[in-house]
This record gives sequence, C-alpha cells and structure tokens, in this order.
Amino acid sequence: MSYFLWVEDFENSPKVTASNVLGSVFDDSLFLEDKRALKKNLKNQGVFIELSLQDGLGFITPDLDKKIDYIILDIDLPAHSGDGVNTEVMGLLETFENYQKLADEVEDEALLKEKCNKLKERAGFYLYTKLVVELGFPKQHILFCSNHAENNKTILDAFVIAKMASPQIYQKSNPDVQDWVKSRYENPYSRLRRGIIEGCQYLKGLPEDKLRFNDFIKDAEKSVSLEDIRDYLGVLENFLPLREPNDKAALYKLFIRTLVHEWEAAEPKNIKGLAWIMKSTRNWITHNSTLFNALDETMLAYLFLINMRVMFGFDDAVQPYEKILLNLFAEDVLSEQLFKDKSKNKLIPISEAYCGIKNIALDNNAKDAFLFSVIANNIQEGNSPARNDKKLFTKLLYQMFWLINSYPRVDTKNKKLLEINFSDFYYVEKTYLFELARHIYSRSFS
Repeated sequence: MSYFLWVEDFENSPKVTASNVLGSVFDDSLFLEDKRALKKNLKNQGVFIELSLQDGLGFITPDLDKKIDYIILDIDLPAHSGDGVNTEVMGLLETFENYQKLADEVEDEALLKEKCNKLKERAGFYLYTKLVVELGFPKQHILFCSNHAENNKTILDAFVIAKMASPQIYQKSNPDVQDWVKSRYENPYSRLRRGIIEGCQYLKGLPEDKLRFNDFIKDAEKSVSLEDIRDYLGVLENFLPLREPNDKAALYKLFIRTLVHEWEAAEPKNIKGLAWIMKSTRNWITHNSTLFNALDETMLAYLFLINMRVMFGFDDAVQPYEKILLNLFAEDVLSEQLFKDKSKNKLIPISEAYCGIKNIALDNNAKDAFLFSVIANNIQEGNSPARNDKKLFTKLLYQMFWLINSYPRVDTKNKKLLEINFSDFYYVEKTYLFELARHIYSRSFS
C-alpha cells in the first residue's frame, strides 16, 4: 500500500464522502458516519485524515515524505477544529485576511470568526503552497477534490494572484478521483519505498540484543555496533526519492549494492540459512553487476525482507512493513489452502529445481557441489555464458529460499536424489517464512 494524507472536513456525509474518494481501494465497511471513528479506521489502512486547515498544516512537516506518499486536499476547510487558533494560522489571518486583534473581547471574537470563515474558502490554497513552494513536495502527488464547486473561483483567483499554475480541481464524485487514488495506492514504486521506510524505522527501534548480524562475522574488528546498523538503516530509509525516477533500473542496482555492502565482512564459514542469499547477492553484484541491470520492485522487496530477517532477530509473525512489501507479489499469490495442499502432497517442485541447477552446472563445466547456493555461486564464478543470464540468476535467488529451508537427501551409493520437500515446521513456527514462500512461489518455479 501507499500512504495518504487526506485533509477533509466532511461537511457532508463522511461515509458517502469516503466511499466517493477511497471506494476503489477499501471496503465500504471501513467507512463510517462518525468522522472520528472513520479517521481511526483509515489510519490503520495508511490514510491519515486531518479535519481542518490548522491540523493539516501541523501534519505537513519537513519530514513529510517519510510519513506519506500522496495527498488529497479539500479546497474549503475550517481554519481550526475548535481548539483555538495556533501561531501558524494566526499568521495567515494577520497577513492575508488583515486580522488585527481588538481590545474588546466580544468584538474580537466576532472578528476572528469572520476572518476564519474567509480563510476557509482558500484553505486548500495555503496547504498547497506550503507543500509545493516551501517543501518542494511534488505536485503530481497531490489531488484537489471538493464538493464546493461554487468556491472554485475563490481558490482559482488565489492562484492567479500568486502567479501560480492552478491544479485541476475535481468533484469528489468524479470517477477520475477513485482512479487517481487506486493507481497511486497500487503503484509498485511507492509501495516498495513505503515498505522500506517503514521497515527501517521499525528496525532502528530494536534493542541491541536483537542484532544478529555479528554472528556471521569471524573477525571481531569487523563487527558492527548498533549505532553502525542504525546509520546503515538510515541510508536505506532515505535512498528512494518520493518522486519516481525515470531510470529506476540504475537506482535499484545502487540500492542493492548498498543493501548487501555489509555482507562483505561476513565469513563464508559462518554463513548459514537464508544469509546465503545475501552473501551470494553481494558476491554476484560485486563481480558481475550486469546481472542486476533490470531489477523490478519485487526483487528489491524480496532481498530487503530476507536481509532484515537474517540481520535481526524479531517476532516470527509477519510485521506491518513486511505486509506492505509482500503486497507487491499480490498477483502471484496462491491461496493459502492451495499452497498448503501443494506442500502436503509434495507438489512443490523443489527436487526439480535442485536437479535443474545440477544440470546447468554440468552443462557449463562449473564445479560441482552439494548445496544449492554453492552450485549457483560456482556457475557465477565460471566463464560460461550462463553467468550472465539475468533471468536464470533471478530465479536462482528465489529458489535458494526453498532449498535452504528444505532437506535434500542423496543416496550416495546409487547416486540418486531422494525426495526433498519444504518442511511443514515452518508453517507453524515461522509465519513469515510461510507467507514469504506463498508470495514468491510462482516467481520461483514459473
């Protein structure tokens, strides 16, 4: 999912308004008539609602791009939510509405109310200018929509006076509004970026005893401190810009290079489990970076998920940031029951994958080995054309997950591969492994 800020006062039915704007991505059961309950419901879905100009301005801070991805603005908003006027809104009243405090308290209260009502008509303009002019927030990430078409002239005049190009303002019932929300909500780049940001913020808050990365390092001088890891997470958190770049391929390769850089210090003899995926990625991108010239969002999500699970030790339940990243695989997901049936009936083609890489190694005169990850690395270290096959090595990175979590057994006497299967243990004990397996299945074996 992508995260939204929605500044909306819900003068009309909150339920109808929410359905008009967000109905393309959320179930109507989330939309309630109580605006406070609606606000709570939607916050859990990554939509942050503010009910007034003042509250909206307060949400718009310099780190806004770390909190949300897109913004929906009403044009007509109350100056405040009934809790008094703060310094920022008072500055707008004094500068643009010529408000001057009166000595008489009753007269001043009436004047302030009058000026706040005037400010209301141009509230969206002030929010927009703070976003675009002051913070450089991309205007392509902002949608104006309103049910107050009669006030469009007021706000459009404000843009003319400011000599700014006016954005298009939609009626909330216009189907283009739902289309805009849906396309942004499902945007793969925004989802990837949001999952990485939320993940890094969560991981930076873990205590030192959750850091597991040093288990893979033999030389004590190369061990990393909690501060080092938090700096590393900070770099990753800020790596992807809010505005989607034209050349994502180059950016994604740089991201992976940064993600796996720490694995240079890992001792191969200390590597175990899923850490082999990260060590292999580090070796391959260092010695053959062309393999990573055409990555998509799902591969970045996959490697980020694996990396953080082996660098840190935390709850085996799927974390909120992991759910965001797993949603990138939504079109590939088998139903949970179907996936369980495939595993129970030994229909997951793990044996075929193992035999397949053995044959690839043989065909390309690569050094033989027993472990899947070692065979893949041997192919990459060889001189055959296969080492430059991007599609092959993308699939091998996914298949490593299955072979690492499986138990290949070989009849050495008859030189025959016995049955290997993804262990049922992981379904019960490690929920995140089951969910990751379910989401990457088709990319692993298609």
